[in-house]
Amino acid sequence: MKVLFDHVTKRFPGRGKNKHEEVIAVDDFAFEIPDGKLIGLLGPSGCGKSTALNLICGLLTPTEGRILFGDEDVTNIPPEKRGVGMVFQNYALYPHLSVEQNIIFPLQNLKGADKLTKEQMLEKAREVASLVQIDQLMERRPSELSGGQQQRVAIARALVKLPRVLLLDEPLSNLDARLRLQTREEIRRIQTRTGVTTIFVTHDQEEAMSISDLIVVMKDGRVQQIGRPQEVYDDPANLFVAQFLGTPPINVFRGTIRGNSLYIGEEAVLKWEAQDAPQGSESTEARPVTVGIRPEGFIVDADGPFTCRLNAVEVMGRDVSVVCEHPELTSAPQIRAVIDADEQPDRSQETVRFSLKPHKVLLFDAASGERLHTGW
Repeated sequence: MKVLFDHVTKRFPGRGKNKHEEVIAVDDFAFEIPDGKLIGLLGPSGCGKSTALNLICGLLTPTEGRILFGDEDVTNIPPEKRGVGMVFQNYALYPHLSVEQNIIFPLQNLKGADKLTKEQMLEKAREVASLVQIDQLMERRPSELSGGQQQRVAIARALVKLPRVLLLDEPLSNLDARLRLQTREEIRRIQTRTGVTTIFVTHDQEEAMSISDLIVVMKDGRVQQIGRPQEVYDDPANLFVAQFLGTPPINVFRGTIRGNSLYIGEEAVLKWEAQDAPQGSESTEARPVTVGIRPEGFIVDADGPFTCRLNAVEVMGRDVSVVCEHPELTSAPQIRAVIDADEQPDRSQETVRFSLKPHKVLLFDAASGERLHTGW
C-alpha cells in the first residue's frame, strides 16, 4: 500500500509565554512512500518524524493537506479503520497477559463480518509468532522476556491483523548495541517476508541506512532529502544532511576557491572547476566555501598537499583512525581520518600529510549550506 503526503502541514498552538506562536511540527510534506517498501524517517529529536507517524496512523489530523493510502483519502478516517499496525518505543504490552493473549488481543475487537472464531484467532497468532520466531514463548508473560523478545511480540501483535501499513516508532532504542543489530536485521527480514509497507522512525542514522529501501531526512519539520541510503550519503543536498549521516561524522573546514584550486588554509588541496563555468575559465576572485571531507576520504601521503597536526592513531582492527588537528576545522575539535591498517602514518612525526579522494570531498555554500556541484 503506497502512502501519499499531499502537502501536509501540522501546527500546534503555542504554550506558556509563547502561547501566541504556533509550533509547526510538520511543514508542507509532499512525497510518496512506495508500496511494499521499508522507509526510514530520520532526523534529530524534535524534527517532526514521530508527528508524521502519528498523522499516518490517525492519532493526529493534519492542519492542512491530505494523507492517502493508495487512492483512498484517509485524512479524516479514525485510526482503527485505517488498517495500520503500530509498534511503539516502549512496546506497550499488557503485563498481565501471556504472549499469545497479547498477540490475539487486536483480533478480539473485530466486529461484524471481520469477527473471528477462537480457533481462527489462535491460528493467526501462531502464524505471526512463527514469523517473528517467538512461537516457543507463547505461554510466557512480558516480564519473563528479554527486550528483544518483547519487541518481537509487539511486532507480531501489529502484524496479526494484516495491516496495510506497519509503523515502527523508535522500536530499538531500549535495546543494547548487540541486540539492536540483531533486531534490526529481523525487522528487515520480516518486512521482506510480509511485503507490508513499513515506516521506521529513528534518530539513529546507522539503523535507518542499514535496513531502509529509502530514507527521508528531516529537520525542523521539513524534508531535507529523500533517496536511497547510499545515494543520500554520497550526494547530500546540503550541509545538514552531510553532517547528520556518517559515523564518524564528516569533517568540516573553512575553505576558499581561488583560481582553479580549492584551498584549505594556505594549501591548495584539489583542483576545482564549477560545472557551469566555461571550459578552461579561471576566476581570479576568491570565493569562501564550506568543505566537507568524509573520514574515508583521506590518503596518508608523504607528498600530499594537506598537512595536519598529528595527535593520535587509534587502532580499530581492520581500520585505523588518524586523529589530528587543523586550524580551519569547524565541525569538531579534531579530525578523524579512517584509513587502512596497513597505511599508518609515522607516529614519531608531529604532522601527517594527506592526499584527498575527490569523490569524498563535498563543497557547500558558506552562507546557505546548500551543496555546490564540483568539477572533479
